[in-house]
Order: sequence, then structure tokens, then C-alpha cells
Amino acid sequence: MVMQGITLVISPLISLMKDQVDALNEIGIPACLINSTLSTMEYRNVIQRAMDGSYKLIYVAPERLSSYDFIELCNQIDVAMVAVDEAHCVSQWGHDFRPSYTFIDDFIKRLPTRPVVCAFTATATPRVKEDIEKLIGLYSPYTITTGFDRPNLYFEVEKPKHKFDWVLRYLHAHKEESGIIYCATRKTVDALVDKLRAKGIDAAKYHAGLSEHERAMYQDDFLYDRRTIMIATNAFGMGIDKSNIRFVLHYNMPKNMEGYYQEAGRAGRDGVASNCILLYSAADIMTNRLLIENASNTVDLSGEYEKLNQMVDYCNTEGCLRNYILRYFGEHPDKLCDHCGNCNSEVEQRDITIEAQKILSCIKRMQERFGMVMVVEVLKGANTQKVKQFGFNTLSTYGLMKDYHKDTIKEMISFLIAEKYIDLDGDKFPVLRLNPSAYEVLKGHKTVNMRINMSKATEDTKLMKEVLPIDHELVGELKEVRREIAAIQHVPPFMIFSDATLNEMGMYYPTSEVEMLAISGVGKIKYDKYGVRFEEVIRQYVVAHDIEKPEVKMVEVTVPKEEKILGPNKVSVQNKDKHVDKKDTVLVTYELYQEGYSIEEIAQMRGLTRFTVENHLVSCVARDLTIDFEPFMTKEQERLIQEAIQQVGITLLKPIKELLPEEVTYTAIKLVIEKYKKEGSTNI
Repeated sequence: MVMQGITLVISPLISLMKDQVDALNEIGIPACLINSTLSTMEYRNVIQRAMDGSYKLIYVAPERLSSYDFIELCNQIDVAMVAVDEAHCVSQWGHDFRPSYTFIDDFIKRLPTRPVVCAFTATATPRVKEDIEKLIGLYSPYTITTGFDRPNLYFEVEKPKHKFDWVLRYLHAHKEESGIIYCATRKTVDALVDKLRAKGIDAAKYHAGLSEHERAMYQDDFLYDRRTIMIATNAFGMGIDKSNIRFVLHYNMPKNMEGYYQEAGRAGRDGVASNCILLYSAADIMTNRLLIENASNTVDLSGEYEKLNQMVDYCNTEGCLRNYILRYFGEHPDKLCDHCGNCNSEVEQRDITIEAQKILSCIKRMQERFGMVMVVEVLKGANTQKVKQFGFNTLSTYGLMKDYHKDTIKEMISFLIAEKYIDLDGDKFPVLRLNPSAYEVLKGHKTVNMRINMSKATEDTKLMKEVLPIDHELVGELKEVRREIAAIQHVPPFMIFSDATLNEMGMYYPTSEVEMLAISGVGKIKYDKYGVRFEEVIRQYVVAHDIEKPEVKMVEVTVPKEEKILGPNKVSVQNKDKHVDKKDTVLVTYELYQEGYSIEEIAQMRGLTRFTVENHLVSCVARDLTIDFEPFMTKEQERLIQEAIQQVGITLLKPIKELLPEEVTYTAIKLVIEKYKKEGSTNI
């Protein structure tokens, strides 16, 4: 507005243009649009008013830039600025390449005088940024990058066996929330909508196969909360300004990170905590390869396949999901986010070297000419015509993993792809090829450790608690505590503990760390943050109501062989000490520690992680068993921990940790807390 003349805004979407022009005119800024929706009379009227100087902004589709009439118009008006929206569309390395954007540089050169040129994008990698500068003709531009991080978004990758069942449970748990579910194809959108409606969920839908009237109707229903759920392809969302979207689910893996982050970023625009959850399956890889192959405007197929591989890596990475995204877009995070599915999950390192050798050997013996599905069939010992046709039933690797669930084998292969042991080669039909690092594994020179998410894994054998009545009065008090913590931290209550977790607390009255960690949904990370506060509420409730805590009976449940997920000898962590009753496991650790074994030695002997052993020792202090603090902290560090506790209390561990030197561990903090709780210190 401070410049003389007219600003041309180049925008790719008609609906986006109209919304922005309407909004500008509403606040008194004269604006118009020129696109294919105008009649001949309307177009002539806009041209005349533009020549009369009636507008400050003219929105135009990029296709119009090659029109002789439009170029003549621009030669007769004072174009002071050209603003390019969604500038990543100019790059073949961008996720939404549009050939019409390549007209921009030539159009600008045809103007009588060069205007100010600016370009805007929310999703551009360093390579795309270079293309924008070069292809739009920006000369030594002043660049502003606001950063890609959206701290209120919680990223997670799920790998459910039955996606629809997972979605149904999620929607029932978030009935009052508004959300988008993205699908890869129109067919999937229609099928998902039909299945949800059959279950009583009246979702809106949006894809290019619907009529303009249907798209507008469903879009308005969603925007005005007449329907809270939108099922859509990636045709939906650009220009949609709905701030209270609480979740974005991806029913299928998108084909590139730019598209995923743009779609996921439609959640939580009001700054409130929101979920971005991707439901991954290996079948998504083939679906996306077919979409890439059939895309008419895709020139550099190899580049598109590389982007797809990076999405596969994202879905299988063991690292921080937020950091993966930020690094993809050229940022350099220096610490874990502590707020994504990977950072917050309870995991165990599992040595899968033997399994990896079987998989890699099978790929090699199949001459590295087949994809994941065929490799899995051979490893499972499938008696199919195709397997016999190629003679794979005679290979030494045939049936080598018959006791494993096929989904587990696929997950391991996906992991080996993400860790660069296996390469995906080929275009339309990807085949598995061994990376040089794979041969180090085959020769036994390298081990492969895969992190298993213990909160999601299905074990062959697991200990199930006896189901007891729920104390609803206690659960009500726990929900009030949850609500208070959630309000302070500005997160939805379910992100503290789910209702199911609180109900289980209402069955078993956990009042110690060991008991709390045995509750479903309470892992180490959440215990460190919130566990002590909930323990105290339960402890006071038990005393006030003179409740005798039930003895938890453990019942062993064996999953049928056909449904094995972790394979032979891969039992649950809870069941590693199969000759020891669960209630005595802390004492077993204590006895070994008193005999002089180190934490590492105990962990190896018992098949536990280091932090589990350390937690056992913390519980020993709570039981009045003697533990030498010297291996964990110096006397000075113990004094500093006590001072920190006096300042911030013991409700959360993180505030205590932040007041202490970096070398002081969480285990040391927990030991001191238990010591002073047992001594009845008034300082905490």
C-alpha cells in the first residue's frame, strides 16, 4: 500500500484468489482477480478498471502470463511489484511443480521497467530455494526465513495392522475435535467415507472427482463445523483458513516431505496443541510409485523417487521426527524435541542381526531382482505359483522365517531400507538391492539393532494383569489433576495420560514408581514428567479411604503361532525373567547389585535395559533397602539436588534437572527424592 502503482499477485488456485480478494475488498483495499471464472463482460470490465487505476492488487493465474492481451494490459499500467505466491511451484524439485510458473521470468522481462519482485513459500528445501531465485529471476534477493518448527504440533508415525480400526478408535476418542484425514487416492477417500458413515460418523469428503458444487458444499460444511471430519486427497487444503483443526491424519504415506509438512501444517494454526499422525504401511510405497509414474507433469522421475525414499526413511527412522523434518528443510536442530512419537515412546533395543542376515541373504539369492512382497513370500515359505515358477522354493532361504508374521518381516525390511542396508532400485516396480554396508552384516562384521516400541509391539507371550473393578471416585480426582497439568502446559488432557490409563490406576492404586510403570500408558518419560504427582494423589486417597491395595495377579497369555510378531525367542521384556515372579524382580536386581555386579552386567544378565535396572535400584530406596549413592553422584551433587528440590518441589523431574549441572543424571535425582521421602524431610 505504500508503493505507487499496482501489485500483481501470481497465485495457483482460483479458490485461494477469490477468498483473498474478498478479504481485501472487505477491509477497503481495492483488489480484483483475473482467471478463467470471469465471463467476457466481467473480464473487459476488470481490464478497464485496471487501466483507470481502480485497483491496488490484481490476482492472476500463472497461465495468464503468456497471454498477449494480458501482456499488453501490463504494458499500459504501472506494475510496481510482482508477488509470487506458492513459489515452490516453479521448481521441478518442489512437491507441486507447475510448468506455467516457468512463464514468470520471461513475463517480467517483457515489462517496460523491472518492478520489485518477491516470492513466498512455506515449504522449500535449500535446493528448491536455489531454483526459485534462478527461475523467477531474483537478483541477489533479500531472504527472510522464519523457521519451519511448529512447537505445538505433535508428530507421530503409527504402523497399525488394520488402519480403519485404528482411525475409528481415534475418532471416537476425539469426538469433539475437528480434523482432516488425507488419503492417497480418490478411491480410498470414497471407501473410507462410506465405512465411517456406516459406523455413524458423517464425514465430509473432497477430491477432484467431485463436482464443483459438491466440493464447495463439503468444504463449507467443514469450515463452519457442520461436519467435524474431512476425508480428502491433497486437492484439499491450500488456502483453507480454519484455525481449530486439532488433528491431521495421513491414512497413506504422502509421496514427499514437502507435501506432508504442508498438509500436516494445517493443524493447530491457532497455536493450540494438535496431532499430526501418519499411518504407514509398506503398500504405500507402491501406491506412491504408481502415482509418480502416472503424473503428467512429472519430468524428473528420479528426483520424485528420491523424495519418496526420504518419506520411507521418515516413517522408519528411530530418531526424533521433528528433527528429521527440520533437517530436511535445511535447519540444524541441536537437541531432541521431547515432543514426538519417537521421543516419547518406550523402546527397547533388539538385536536383529540374525534376522537381517536371513533377509539380506534371501535378497542376494533371488539375484536382487524382486520387490518386498516377493522376498517376504520366499522367507515365509509361501507355496504360490510365482514362487515355484522362479524356483525360489529350492533356495536355502525358502521358509527361513516361517515363524514370523509377514508384517514383522516387512517392518524389518523397511527398517533395513531406512538404515541404508538395502536400496530401492527401479522406477515403477521397485526392487531390493544390497547396499555395500549389507555385506558387512552378512560377513558378521556388523550387528544390527532395531528399536522396538514396547508400547505398540505385540509380544509372543506377555503377562496380563487380572482385571479389577474401577474406583470411579479416584479416577475423577485423577482427571482433575490431569486437567490442571494440561492447562498449565497448554496441551490436551489426553496427552498427559489417557482415560484408559487413569482407569487402570483406579483399579490397582499404584503408589510407587515400579507400580506406576506397570500401568499401561505410563512409560519412563511420562513417569518422569507426571508420575510423582499422580502417585501422591493416589497415596492420599488410599489413606483417606482406608483402602487395602489389591495384590496384582499376573496371568500368562500366549499369542497363537500364526500371529507371532516378534518371532522365535522374542518374548516380552516383562517376561525376560521367566523363572522369576514379576513382584520379586526388583529384589533380584538388588541382590545382584549387592553382590558387586555393575549396572551394565545386571542388564546383560537379565536381558533388561540400563534404565530399567536403575529404576529397580530407585525402588529399592523406596523399600528401605540400602543403596550406595556414590556410583551415581558425589556428595556435592547430592547437596545440589536437595537445593533444587527445595526450589521447585518434586512434582516434575525436568525443572529439577534444569537447575543442575549437565552431568547430574535423572537417576541421581530420583534416588535423592526417594531418600528424602523415606526420611520424611520437610524440605520437599
